[in-house]
Amino acid sequence: MARGFKRLDGWLFALALLVGAGAIGYLTARHDHVADWTHDGRASLSPESQAVLATLAGPVEIVSYANPQGDLRQTVSSFIERYRRVKPDLSLRFVDPQQDPAAMRELGITVDGALILHYQKREQRLDELSERSLTNALERLARSGERLVAFVSGDGERRADGKANADLGTFMTQLEARGMRAVPLVFSQVTAVPQHTDLVVLASPTLALPPGAVKALTDYVANGGNLLWLTEPANDDLGLQPLADALGVRVLPGVLVDGQGAALGLQDPRMIALGGYPGHAITRGFNLTTLFPQVSALAQVNRSGWEVNAFLRSGPQSWTEFQSIDNAHASDIRYNADAGELKGPLDFGFALTRLSPSPDKGEQRVVVIGDGDFLSNTFLGNGGNRALGERIFDWLLGDDALVNLPPRGAPDRMLQISQGQLNAVSLSFLIGLPLLLLIIGGVIVWRRRRA
Repeated sequence: MARGFKRLDGWLFALALLVGAGAIGYLTARHDHVADWTHDGRASLSPESQAVLATLAGPVEIVSYANPQGDLRQTVSSFIERYRRVKPDLSLRFVDPQQDPAAMRELGITVDGALILHYQKREQRLDELSERSLTNALERLARSGERLVAFVSGDGERRADGKANADLGTFMTQLEARGMRAVPLVFSQVTAVPQHTDLVVLASPTLALPPGAVKALTDYVANGGNLLWLTEPANDDLGLQPLADALGVRVLPGVLVDGQGAALGLQDPRMIALGGYPGHAITRGFNLTTLFPQVSALAQVNRSGWEVNAFLRSGPQSWTEFQSIDNAHASDIRYNADAGELKGPLDFGFALTRLSPSPDKGEQRVVVIGDGDFLSNTFLGNGGNRALGERIFDWLLGDDALVNLPPRGAPDRMLQISQGQLNAVSLSFLIGLPLLLLIIGGVIVWRRRRA
């Protein structure tokens, strides 16, 4: 009798196991649930990509021109599925490029697996399958078209396409991948800023600008144009006073130094490191450290109809130093109030806004920063310099929805442990784990023999 009940229990357990497995299969066929247990969610979309998808109102169609042979289509489908989990109205469609070679040539499809993204009658082509490239393409679609950024050239300014240490070529290459196009603006060839220019950049001129160029810039601002002006220490006599007067700002004499830099390991007192920022749309939620090599402090001298907000400010141990600094020799600089030096905190980044004088525009925006080196090829990779620069350009171009995107950055993949910790891990796997398995096996055998 007892043996019969044991057999019945066995059959009931097997039946329950089969029913449970069937129920799990039924649910998984009709309901999807994905869990990412990796550190920092590395197997999921980054917060930046999710923020970009949130700015896209309406469906997005992605067409992949991939051959049906091989595993490429499965790879593309699995990759796009990560985006579809965040944005369900993002669809993927495959086209066999071998079916119509003429159409492929007309579309410029030369890479197997190339993607074309369609959104609100706009499209972007993508030849590389990576989260960075696809998110950049979606961001360009969100911008409602390419933005034209004119860089004033011909007076010793930083070049937007230059590869020299002081130029901005690396930064602008990254911005072009996000839907901006840099063009030179040479006032010896034109007398005014061309129409349809979204932003003018005056990047640290070293020579005095001709009066005609200064007038063209002031007229551009007076007519509602957006401007980014990067100035430098000792660049206060370049004929730009009319522009400064129109904006109601003044570049203070001297170079900004910070006594706190030595505690941070900075050998040059002219290096200004920031870890905190005044509240503004550009710096909201921004907590990365930025480095500014040589800075001019700024002051607001009159309102001039502008609303002026500081978003870059030095620490309380800073001041405007008038004495020249040579890092090849020991420096004995100190704050000298009698010489007219100003004690910090001091502002060196202003964001100006006002109602645009142009009837077809809303808000006019200008940014003035007392340093241009932080975006140069040499210093762009320091801390959050690049991320801050992207926020500044996004804000100036009116792309407020993109200003607060989380900064890009690869997760830390380095495992740093001491030699003692390494020995402990090794012993655990070589001795501890096998010993634990032997104990568990012995307990199971002992229990079975007693049964």
